[in-house]
Amino acid sequence: MNMFDAIRRPFGYEPILTKEDLMKKKGKKDERPQNWKSTLLKIWKLVDEQRLLLFVVLALVFVSSAMALLGPYLIGFIIDEYIVPQNFDGMGIVVLWLIVVYVGHSISLYLQNFWMVGIAQQVIYRLRTRLFSHLQRLPVSFFDKRQHGELMSRMTNDIETVSSTLNTSFIQVFSSILTLTGTAVVMLTLSPLLTLLTLIIIPLMYVSVQWITKRTGRLYKEQQKAIGELNGMIEETISGQKIVKAFSQEPRVMEEFREKSENLRQAGFWAWTYAGFIPKVMNVLNNGSFAIVAGVGGILALNGSVTIGVIVIFTEYARQFTRPLNDLANQFNTVLSAIAGAERVFSIMDETEEKDDHVFNVEKRLEGEVVFDRVSFKYEGSEEGWTIRDVSFTVGIGQTTALVGATGAGKTTIMQLLARFYDANEGEIRLDGTPIAKMPRETLRKQIAFVLQDPFLFEATVSENIRYGKLDATDEEVIKAAKGANAHEFIEKLPEGYNTILTGDGSMISQGQKQLLSIARALIADPVILLLDEATSSIDTVTELKIQEALERLMAGRTSFVIAHRLNTIRKADLVLVMEMGRLVESGTQQELISERGLYATMLSEAKL
Repeated sequence: MNMFDAIRRPFGYEPILTKEDLMKKKGKKDERPQNWKSTLLKIWKLVDEQRLLLFVVLALVFVSSAMALLGPYLIGFIIDEYIVPQNFDGMGIVVLWLIVVYVGHSISLYLQNFWMVGIAQQVIYRLRTRLFSHLQRLPVSFFDKRQHGELMSRMTNDIETVSSTLNTSFIQVFSSILTLTGTAVVMLTLSPLLTLLTLIIIPLMYVSVQWITKRTGRLYKEQQKAIGELNGMIEETISGQKIVKAFSQEPRVMEEFREKSENLRQAGFWAWTYAGFIPKVMNVLNNGSFAIVAGVGGILALNGSVTIGVIVIFTEYARQFTRPLNDLANQFNTVLSAIAGAERVFSIMDETEEKDDHVFNVEKRLEGEVVFDRVSFKYEGSEEGWTIRDVSFTVGIGQTTALVGATGAGKTTIMQLLARFYDANEGEIRLDGTPIAKMPRETLRKQIAFVLQDPFLFEATVSENIRYGKLDATDEEVIKAAKGANAHEFIEKLPEGYNTILTGDGSMISQGQKQLLSIARALIADPVILLLDEATSSIDTVTELKIQEALERLMAGRTSFVIAHRLNTIRKADLVLVMEMGRLVESGTQQELISERGLYATMLSEAKL
């Protein structure tokens, strides 16, 4: 146990683990954190439109650094040329120049900060916009494999970390480098011996910073990861709050939150604790350097080796020399955290988008004939084998097809393949004779509408939620669709009618009313193909009748696929597909399947439909 472990135990903190210890604890191999060059290059590419202004800012940083060096030099000059010899002729002009230098320094600092903030915000705007746009072009499989709250953390926390670094750290790092270089040159010209004494602290600073940042780098990465996990857990818990309460899982959820929050506390506490050592160590070294320069300089002044003005210049330059070293040490941690955040953002942007290769241009409205030809599919990384295997069937134009089978039989997968949320691993799906794999996804999905068992509503007006199916729809078209979905009557009774804002995914209206709005959304889209997950589950009888009537109106003349849980839906289907463990085991009308006395007949007799 080292001394830091001994300090932290009384406060309830675990001993500091090395990177190797952490990897062993998590069962992972050593992960080298960042590819700095690649990340910084990607950020640089985002600055393309502001590069001229950025060079102006860098020029101002050069000017302000030069003025910061000139100020102490003029003070030493005044002491040696005017104050020591008691000759004040012409001193006023030099003092006036000194004032100009410090005022100019202040103005250049203000302008460079003002313009740099503008550059940084523009870069972050582009980064945030491109990330969000990229997310819209990623396949559904990407979102299935990631926690939504963790993605939100990358959109917010990680980008904000990059923003704060660009706003402040960029200028400070560049200014510190210029100040260090300029100060070293001037100091060497004045007194090589005093310069050498000043530079003694650099190796000590380097060793100290290396020792600290070696630990903060790992801890910052752990902190960013812990933030993402905590945000994901919070988002998931809030979204599923009804389930949490229904199963009385509040204690377990709170315990999980405490555990993840503790992980964040551990990583955050020690990241910032170690980072906090840097200014303390730098201050000790700074004061030691100042004392050495003042003591040795005093002796040299008594011997006549240097003037009093030079000593004054050196004491100020000694502080000015160590201050940028201190700034660089502090900013190193900030930059480290920003790079970690930027890499997490760019790792999402590096994900492969949905692509349409060798596509057919579909200019006319499709008719709706669907053919599955020996289609097989399994989810990426799945260890359970094929989700559906060797499925073949044909659905004619305008026919209604009921998908029947136990949970996990592959019913939803067939719908997702038809909408190209996923692409089949084997076989071919054709729409009006054209393989959908060669159709632009946007064109294909404009021909399809979904009505799901758990409808999703946006935080927007009723009218906007319906219009989501056709963004350029007129108010008259919205009302017509609502009437067709049997939703007009209850909408009129809402506080603001069609302008009522639905919040909390429409928590102010019933589940049945949500379903009617989703049907209205599908109606206004006027699709060729309908994909319906039984929309009348857990709904009262009166509302169910309204939904059934609306669905019949919606399905008229359209090719429809219905995941069927109720016998009433199956009776009206032109074709029934019976799925079992990913395979199509029976197909035909209801009467044909009953007469075959197969799986469907068994399910019917056991009241599973």
